Amino acid sequence: MIQRIAVFGAGLMGAGIAQVSAQGGFQVVMVDVSPEFLDKGVYKIHQNLEKRVEQGKLAAEEMKKVLTRIRMETTPELAAKDCDFVIEAVPEMMNLKIELFQKLDKICRPGIIFATNTSALSITEMAKAIGRPEQFIGMHFFNPVPAMRLVEIVRGLNTSDSTAQEAAEVVRKMGKEVVSVKESPGFVTTRMNALIGNEAFHMLQEGIASAEDIDKALKLGLNHPMGPFELVDLVGLDTRLNVLKFLHERLGEKYRPSPLLEKYVKEGRLGRKSGRGVYDYSEKKSG
Repeated sequence: MIQRIAVFGAGLMGAGIAQVSAQGGFQVVMVDVSPEFLDKGVYKIHQNLEKRVEQGKLAAEEMKKVLTRIRMETTPELAAKDCDFVIEAVPEMMNLKIELFQKLDKICRPGIIFATNTSALSITEMAKAIGRPEQFIGMHFFNPVPAMRLVEIVRGLNTSDSTAQEAAEVVRKMGKEVVSVKESPGFVTTRMNALIGNEAFHMLQEGIASAEDIDKALKLGLNHPMGPFELVDLVGLDTRLNVLKFLHERLGEKYRPSPLLEKYVKEGRLGRKSGRGVYDYSEKKSG
């Protein structure tokens, strides 16, 4: 029975995963090499929970209980040794993820399940880097984690049925819905979203419409909750570019990144996290 979850990475995704894990009743340790990142992660969790209390979606007493289930740690050995389930939420780079899982493979107890929060990378490739690939699975959360209902459960070539079943049960306890996906570059949602977002950059570069009007068209015409540029600014232009490069390599020309997207990333326009992406958040005007 899964009771203790270690979340590696205290960024936007890691903090969100830690929050919904604690809300699901799990004891959670959020791990990061940087105490500063951990403090920011906990602060973000506080903000999210306080907003839910203000909206009447969470009792103040329950908020206190959720926070008591989360602790912070900078030492992987201390964080992982007693956990039942590991969720990795480090940046979307294969070498970083493999390096972390190889370290954890030497630390964690025999029955633990390893999960990666990736939006596109190969589950099988990561799993083969450890000695127990049957206990490895993909869990693709969406940003912002507390608000988004879906998690894609992605099995690698050697993922066991019991691992997939336990991972799905963990997700349901977090209050999320599950879709099961066969391993393929980009899974379901990332492949579709990458095409839409990349085409939006092509249209912007060609002068077909402004960023604001492209976003408005998809929200009002196609009933998308966010426009493609609002979304990429939230996710990070560098993250989207890395995903597109990966999909282009694996799936062909239709995923070749837009030159405009590449230009923005080179200029340091990474989205909300840098203060400017497609839009300028320092002065709240179009970029």
